[in-house]
Amino acid sequence: MSNNWGEETSWESAGSSGTKAAANRLSRGSRTTEQEREAAVESAVKDAVEEARPGLHKIPDPVEPAGEGPLSPEEKERFQLCNEGIDLGNTAWFIQGKALDTTATGRLFRETPHKLEPERCYRTIEEWAPLEKGISLGQCSKLRAGWAIGEVLAARGYITNPGQVREIVPVRNAFNLNAAVAVYVLVADAAGADKVTAERLRDTVKMLPGDLELDTEEDVDVLAKTIKGVLVEETQPSASRAIPPAVTRAVEKRSVALADALNRPRIPRSEVQLHLMQAFADLDDPTVYEAVLKRMQAAEKAAKRRK
Repeated sequence: MSNNWGEETSWESAGSSGTKAAANRLSRGSRTTEQEREAAVESAVKDAVEEARPGLHKIPDPVEPAGEGPLSPEEKERFQLCNEGIDLGNTAWFIQGKALDTTATGRLFRETPHKLEPERCYRTIEEWAPLEKGISLGQCSKLRAGWAIGEVLAARGYITNPGQVREIVPVRNAFNLNAAVAVYVLVADAAGADKVTAERLRDTVKMLPGDLELDTEEDVDVLAKTIKGVLVEETQPSASRAIPPAVTRAVEKRSVALADALNRPRIPRSEVQLHLMQAFADLDDPTVYEAVLKRMQAAEKAAKRRK
């Protein structure tokens, strides 16, 4: 009599082995497919990165014109590539400046061996930049100081260079980033965006009074209007300036706020003066009169105390 249990057990064992082998083949196939998919994605990403990466090899070599007439399709493509390269050069300086500033601030060079003294690592950006990147100390400082201004101006559509931006860095240091950008915008509006020079910016900064006060919470356009009002007042003949410059600047600032409240681009000073005089003379509403009286009485008391 045959051993049915033995046969049954042997048969089940054979079936189990077959199932495991098939599963292993499926698993290997699945892993191979996943690896191929990942390799394809990685290759596509590398191709995309390479396509976006700037490089001299992407700029066409100089050749003579194809003719005197309109550009050929090939010339148009070459011109587009050259324009992109030129635009890249206009923005590269503040990208480089930000990279230098990030490196310096985080001291990211601190484990890089010194090129001339390999037994130690770099200690400062002043050591690292000239030896590792060929960037002079002066250029490194200029790029680090100006990159944030350059970035904001580029976002506004201005094409700048480090020499221009260097002239308005003192305004950024004295007030804030918006104030520095406002000076550039002011000069660009007055002279034309393509006529902004380092000299024009330097002369404008020199004209700013030492006691200048700006509301650093204001946006760039409001600050540009305020600074313009200050410069107009400062360049007037001294005989016509009976009102102290600080008071005039405060009036200009309040006039900007008044224009904003009335949704108007600007309000002439003469209009403000007219309303003030009318309010002062208003017998039905003595608010302005009483405010002026109170100020004059306080000024007289202060003058007597000084005597």
